[in-house]
Amino acid sequence: MPMPWTYRHASKEWRAILDDLKDRMNLVSDNSAFTAMDGVLQVFRRRLTAQQGLDFASVLPSVPRAVFVAGWQVEECPAPFHPREVLIQEVRNVRKNHNLTPDNAIEATAWALRRYTNKADLERVLARLPEGAVPYWHVDVADPREIEPRIF
Repeated sequence: MPMPWTYRHASKEWRAILDDLKDRMNLVSDNSAFTAMDGVLQVFRRRLTAQQGLDFASVLPSVPRAVFVAGWQVEECPAPFHPREVLIQEVRNVRKNHNLTPDNAIEATAWALRRYTNKADLERVLARLPEGAVPYWHVDVADPREIEPRIF
């Protein structure tokens, strides 16, 4: 079996993801984009069991996959999904003193990550996760080509 693209080109893919995140959130630094994405991923994983989280991580690009599982305390019970404004405040509380996360962080992260995932695999996994998972990662686009892969 050939090496998966996401491993062979991890740096190129990660650079493109960071650039998309910065563009979508109007951020200027990689650090701010990383903090926002990390917060979005942490808030989502708090709502999953370990198996559900591993299933979700398995469809992510290599670097976001690593970020998703880093530091995860799997013995914690999953939290319920809350209204979007509560979830975005939770995202902002990740590294609170160094967090410039904007209101659209969840949507922007979903938009960016969808450009680098297999759509069928992502939808299959999200459908098996708790209620709230699908809306969390939902992206409204006028043209589906907008979230097609940016790099090959």
